[in-house]
Formats: sequence, C-alpha cells, structure tokens
Amino acid sequence: METLQEKIDRVLSEHIELVPYNPIWPEMFESEKRHLENYLPKSIIKRIEHFGSTAVPQLCAKPIIDMLVEVTSLEETKKQIVPILEGQGYDYFWRPTFGDDTPPFYAWFIKRDLQGHRTHHIHMVEKDFEHWERLLFRDYLITHSAVASQYGELKRTIADKFGTDRIAYTQGKTEFITKTTQAAKEYYRGGKGLS
Repeated sequence: METLQEKIDRVLSEHIELVPYNPIWPEMFESEKRHLENYLPKSIIKRIEHFGSTAVPQLCAKPIIDMLVEVTSLEETKKQIVPILEGQGYDYFWRPTFGDDTPPFYAWFIKRDLQGHRTHHIHMVEKDFEHWERLLFRDYLITHSAVASQYGELKRTIADKFGTDRIAYTQGKTEFITKTTQAAKEYYRGGKGLS
C-alpha cells in the first residue's frame, strides 16, 4: 500500500499538460457539481463554484476542472465526506493553503478518469477562507481578455520549463495571480460588480 509521502510524491510529479480551452469544461463542472450534491451530506455542503483557468473561456488550461466547495465544517468534512469520496476512488489530501505546512489547512480531492488522468480538483473550504478571492481572479480574467491572454502565455512558459514540477509551476504563477487579484479587488470595489 502506498504511503502518504509516496502518494504526495506521485501527485506532485505528474506531467503538466496545457491544452486550448474546451467548451465542454462547464458541462464537466455541472456534472460533478450534481454528483457532489447527490452523494454528499447536504448539511455540510453549501455553494459549489467553478474556478481556475477552465472557468475562463478561451484560456488555455490543464484539462482539470477546479471546484471550490463551501463546507460548514472541515472537521465534519474529514469525518463524513472523506470516506465517501475516497470510497469512490478520489485521492484525498489534508492540504496547507501555502507551502508545505502553512495554515489554514483544507480538504483537497483529485478525481480521475478510468485511465488515471486527473479530471477534477475539488477544494473544500469554510466560508471565511481566502480561497474565495479566486472567484475575483476568475471574473477579472473573464472581463479582461488581454490580462487572460498574458496569463495564458505565462502559464505556457512555466509549463515548458517545469513540466513535471507542480510546485515550481504553481510558484511561477503566484506573483501574477497576486497582482491580478489585487487589481480585481480594486476593480470590483469600484462598483463594477461580480459576474
């Protein structure tokens, strides 16, 4: 049986593949959203959002649907939801928000297809987690196509350089994401509204 460290090493070394935008991605999100709503305790699961690059039309992305799920309690998520999703074959990690051990921690799941390729990343957080700012980033890219294009070019450059190093790939995007999220906060604070 695979140890936790072996599991982490395997997941972190999986190849990063960027593909052109696929119009089926919103349907994949909706299908998985329905699955989660049907199989998980309604007392724990609240809103479910599609975020990340697959939620931005015309943006290249890893063909993996990122989902942000609000839960009422991460402790109850570990007790009740983790056994259900692991039983359905999802990989589960109790993951730090930053780096190797920086809180807050949250529940993260990887869903795979029959060939073992990742299809969904499911991030379960409570309502006050800063992860919700990622929706501002998403919406800003949707309404600012030039910024989305810059982000796409940056991702291609980083993926070419760090094709099997997911940590380096993520770190390479951090400055752009931080700067753009700040611009999004200012933009939406100025009364432009969220999509």
